[in-house]
Amino acid sequence: MRFKGLDLNLLVALDALMAERSLSAAARKINLSQPAMSAAVARLRSYFRDELFAMRGRELVPTSRAEGLAAPVREALMHIQLSIIARDAFDPGQSNRRFRIGLSDFITVVFFRHVVERVAREAPAVSFELVALADEHDELLRRGEVDFVILPELFMSSAHPRIALFEERLVCVGCGTNGRLRRRLTFDQYMSMGHVAVKLGVARQPPIEESFLLDRGLNRRIDVLVQSYGMIPPMLVGTSRVGTMPLRLVKHFERTVPLRIAELPQPFPTFTEAVQWPALHNSDPESIWMREILVQEAGRMTSAPDERSMICALEQPEAEASLAGPASRLS
Repeated sequence: MRFKGLDLNLLVALDALMAERSLSAAARKINLSQPAMSAAVARLRSYFRDELFAMRGRELVPTSRAEGLAAPVREALMHIQLSIIARDAFDPGQSNRRFRIGLSDFITVVFFRHVVERVAREAPAVSFELVALADEHDELLRRGEVDFVILPELFMSSAHPRIALFEERLVCVGCGTNGRLRRRLTFDQYMSMGHVAVKLGVARQPPIEESFLLDRGLNRRIDVLVQSYGMIPPMLVGTSRVGTMPLRLVKHFERTVPLRIAELPQPFPTFTEAVQWPALHNSDPESIWMREILVQEAGRMTSAPDERSMICALEQPEAEASLAGPASRLS
């Protein structure tokens, strides 16, 4: 099938090549032989009058022309899949959809496990592929390579729709034997302590609390850097170091790790965890169904009596006037 001289099947080949960056992997993805994929590349080069790809070792490196084609080709194919190809009415009980979701270990432990449990009852053939949050999550959404990402709303772009799920707050945490956490921390004490901190993703992006400090030109003393929030508690045991973590995750680890929780000495902002999905999935019945489950489970989690008491238990009076020195830099 040609459209203005272009064989539309070549767009499927181009999309696979951009995703896989390998001739053989792209051929497997769309069930072509390697010679057939090589022929498709030659025809693409001829039509667009550009090399499109160069070889670097075994990897295909796209030219700027190929990079410019990638987004519109992916969006066109997604639109055809979601809006034109006929589908049967969606029945969760009969669906075998696999949802690919980018999320953190924090979200997996405190929230998404409830979603998995519910879906196992209501749609037993539905499956999930949970992937670590990538630095380019916005690009993955645009290309439709993930169905959802769940992360703090302040890190989301405005290019795709989203829904807020629940609010979370940060606390200071240390080993249960850490006597310095028995009394209310001042800001100077917090900053001078040795910290176990997390850097997220391949680009080692700073987490919320680090971003908050860096925006104000402040640096805490970091002794140990780890890849996820869940790695912080084991690194605190038997030391005088502290970490800064979401409260719900600390309460989860508190069951098995001897921890002491303290209120942060500054009004570090609460943050909202939200779910975001590709704009082209907005009317997809399966995506809508999953969104409803995510919102409902978030509501159940935040309305549970033990959740409310957990949050209230750490409420403390306003900070003392002794914080006025360093604290004034954070206002």
